[in-house]
Amino acid sequence: MFALKAWVVNPYRIPSASMEPTLHCAHTHAGDGCEASHSDRVLANRFIYRFRSPHRGEIVVFNTPKAAKEDCGEGGTFVKRLIGLPGDLIHEDPNGFIYINHHKLNEPYVSAHRRKQDTEYAGETWRVPRGQYFFMGDNRGQSCDSRRWGSVPRKDLIGPVFATYWPPNRISLR
Repeated sequence: MFALKAWVVNPYRIPSASMEPTLHCAHTHAGDGCEASHSDRVLANRFIYRFRSPHRGEIVVFNTPKAAKEDCGEGGTFVKRLIGLPGDLIHEDPNGFIYINHHKLNEPYVSAHRRKQDTEYAGETWRVPRGQYFFMGDNRGQSCDSRRWGSVPRKDLIGPVFATYWPPNRISLR
């Protein structure tokens, strides 16, 4: 069982509201942004990126970059959505919409009210360096992500989330 966890699949708990409502964190006090009484528990495929490249739109577990630890006060691993691939030019317009290489990104997972809460990075543009990836939370106004601390080297990607296994009413495959 240990080998399976170490090489193939690993469980992760969602600790913050950055991926709400796609992935829930546990509501602990007023204003934390969490929408559930239990944090989602997800499984990540730890070996698939040895056989293929990461895909835009995947929810990915990755090792927290040093700058993110400093800026967000969190360490260990993050779970965010992959938005930008190596070489991409990413732009956030004043309304919170994301453009990749001058084309509007279709993001049905970001609701209008969450997009409106996201004004801090309006008008910003980022270039994703070769061999790196750009991540954002679905709950943009409450996500400490690549817009703040930069892109993530491929070597730090653990793998895509493929299932939610807890709580029972949230069990699903991705």
